[in-house]
Amino acid sequence: MPQEIKPHGGILIDRLAKGSDRENLLEKASKLLEIKVNERVEADIEMIAIGGFSPLEGFMGQSDYVQVVDHKRLANGLPWTIPITLAVSTETADRIKVDDQVVLSSENGDRLAILTVAEKFQHDKVREAQLVYGTDEEAHPGVKALYDAGEVLLAGPIDVLQLPHHDDFVDYRKTPAEMRALFREKGWRRIVGFQTRNPIHRAHEYITKCALEITDGLLIHPLVGATKSDDVPASVRMKCYQLLMENYYPKDRTLLAVFPAAMRYAGPREAILHAIARKNFGCTHFIVGRDHAGVGKYYGTFDAHYIFDEFEPSEMEITPLFFDHTFYCKRSRGMASFKTSPSNDPEERIILSGTAVREMLSKGQIPPEEFTRPEVAKILIEAFKIPNYAI
Repeated sequence: MPQEIKPHGGILIDRLAKGSDRENLLEKASKLLEIKVNERVEADIEMIAIGGFSPLEGFMGQSDYVQVVDHKRLANGLPWTIPITLAVSTETADRIKVDDQVVLSSENGDRLAILTVAEKFQHDKVREAQLVYGTDEEAHPGVKALYDAGEVLLAGPIDVLQLPHHDDFVDYRKTPAEMRALFREKGWRRIVGFQTRNPIHRAHEYITKCALEITDGLLIHPLVGATKSDDVPASVRMKCYQLLMENYYPKDRTLLAVFPAAMRYAGPREAILHAIARKNFGCTHFIVGRDHAGVGKYYGTFDAHYIFDEFEPSEMEITPLFFDHTFYCKRSRGMASFKTSPSNDPEERIILSGTAVREMLSKGQIPPEEFTRPEVAKILIEAFKIPNYAI
């Protein structure tokens, strides 16, 4: 039997202060310069604190930042594809010196972490946009968030006083250490992780169950951090996941937990980050579907597959499972993909665009059962009835 997969870099990071250390840091925090951070940075603080971004212990310094942007690796050569940084305004940066400590607070005033400033350096936003996101267009939501951030990056380790407050999905919020303990308790050695920011339709159900055929267990791990405004809200999606878990997945071989990271819509580069994070949560395999973490027409259909070829399997360790576009095949009377369908006739495939599905749901119409479970469609239809509730 294979051994439990090691965290990225070999050690599962824990930056959450505890006991007397936390009390001392809380007292110190009241005397420090305060920097308020947005929802995305809150999510990054949480991911660093719990080890989801292992081996990071804080926000990236310049050498790591440059290597990640230019070469998709940390300065020590470890695969990493998206900068994890803290951007502040020039005015704020001018008030801070290297070796200073500052407190990072949520928008509602909760003191989340103390950053020990190891470096200050300029934020090369356009280069980061072009290389990380593949575009400098502000229409891209990840690029827009990047451009809205500050001009100077502060780097250094963080000591986390408390995780961002969440009163939703409390029972489904598991740290990497807790997920690994659950996997051990269940005796799972081969675990496949599934990243999603959408309701699970029949094609998703098909690929997750295919992956489950070759593993011991499946972790459905929906992202619940910051997403763009027209994505289906996490509260609605979770109802869909819970329904499917209750009725259509084997309870003894499937777990549902939430992934607290923010969405960056960085396509192939984010696919690598998602795989690394799931490795930290204890997964040995990771599903990479069509246009993983994509948005609009910025990335090729299978760019998120091809990027894995840039890394040796021994570097990544987690095994990617690549899936083609899937649909209901009328000829074979079941779910299939371009790889497995016996027919090339589009008329023999039930494929609906997101626009078509939204239009049907907005009219109270249930899409074909071959596309989505009717019970899931009903949850989405009810969400559409709430005024100004965009899904």
